[in-house]
Amino acid sequence: MAAKIIDGKAIAQEIRQKIKEETAELKEKHGVVPGLVTILVGENPASVSYVKAKQRTAGDLGFYSVQENLPEDVSEEELLKLIDKYNKDEKIHGILVQLPLPKHIDERKILYAIDPRKDVDGFHPVNVGKMVIGEPCFLPCTPHGILVLLEKAGCEVSGAEVVVIGRSNIVGKPVANLLLQKRKPVGNATVTVCHTGTRDLVFHTKRADILIVAVGKPKVVTGDMVKEGVVVIDVGVNRIGTTPEGKAILCGDVDFDSVKEKASAITPVPGGVGPMTITMLMKNTLEAAKLWAGLPNEVS
Repeated sequence: MAAKIIDGKAIAQEIRQKIKEETAELKEKHGVVPGLVTILVGENPASVSYVKAKQRTAGDLGFYSVQENLPEDVSEEELLKLIDKYNKDEKIHGILVQLPLPKHIDERKILYAIDPRKDVDGFHPVNVGKMVIGEPCFLPCTPHGILVLLEKAGCEVSGAEVVVIGRSNIVGKPVANLLLQKRKPVGNATVTVCHTGTRDLVFHTKRADILIVAVGKPKVVTGDMVKEGVVVIDVGVNRIGTTPEGKAILCGDVDFDSVKEKASAITPVPGGVGPMTITMLMKNTLEAAKLWAGLPNEVS
């Protein structure tokens, strides 16, 4: 069986074009420009790369964007003051604090300080609570992107056996919750969450109709662990080396070469889930701008 490749890059580009058109219309008709601030503490190479990509995308879409670079030793108090500043800034509709933060800063305190109406990452407990009970809210970007990928790939989710490997607050828990809800067009699944305490991982992976892997370890799921026809969403991005030119060599949490021989559809790494995460962040920022302007939106 030759697996269909779920092209996250192409799907993301299609959505971004719609966001760009809607942003131009919002500016022309209502004088509103979506505003996004990204806050980076320190110089972690991966975080620097992610923030640059987010800022570049925001600019391409016609957003008003601000980048705040803070030193590694910035105090928690100073960071909280900066968040308060942007909570009050009417030109900023979305606030993103790039994680992880240095150990001397309480990550939870920082995330909780963001106005829920500007929480475009979907991490504030107000938005998490709304998500769990199925109310409109800012959905966390990677899980939201996964739902869109499943929809665009034409996957039958209702009634399917979905197995999620990983229980992080960023991916595993929210995507499991979203998929078990009576959501249309992607939801109403029977969901199992596996983690480090799972006794027989292969038992679960072999019965999955849809397998979502988000553990942050290279190639932990192999072809002998899945059944024929499974749909595989690989969230992992692992650096396993560099090319002679110095470019990073990436792989997912799934052994792509062996699993694609049995899967009906699979996301590649790179080019699968990654582009969707940034795209859904931009979608949330657009909806936040509509919310602040009192216009119809998808989050209230």
